[in-house]
Amino acid sequence: MDISKLDNDLIALLEKKITLSSLDYNNEKYDDLEEELHDMEDGFLEKYGDYLEDAFHEVHDEFCPDSDVLLPIAYLPQEVQKKDDSYEVDFKQGVYVEVDDYAGNETKLVLLPKPTRIVLQIDPQNSEVVWTAK
Repeated sequence: MDISKLDNDLIALLEKKITLSSLDYNNEKYDDLEEELHDMEDGFLEKYGDYLEDAFHEVHDEFCPDSDVLLPIAYLPQEVQKKDDSYEVDFKQGVYVEVDDYAGNETKLVLLPKPTRIVLQIDPQNSEVVWTAK
């Protein structure tokens, strides 16, 4: 697995998703960008889907075994902030999961680049990297 290529492709996919989410449905570019995004998602899943699904299965088995594993692209954030040389998200982003160790918290998993990683968001102030691509 070329981890650098994975990270670059994840960044491109995330940037396209962010661009699309910033447009109004009535924008003349919206349909074309949406189609490009779907093509990129399909290509991304074809190249990296098995690898990332295995990672999500590991994370789910360890942290949230009662939550279903979704396609890797479901864990991508809609909004992201670039901070230094990395990408960060606020607590509104990610897929809700039930984590026994944090019962009562609205825990979420999110897939981020630089480096490609899965982050468990425990609450608005606390998060933990639970997997990093190697």
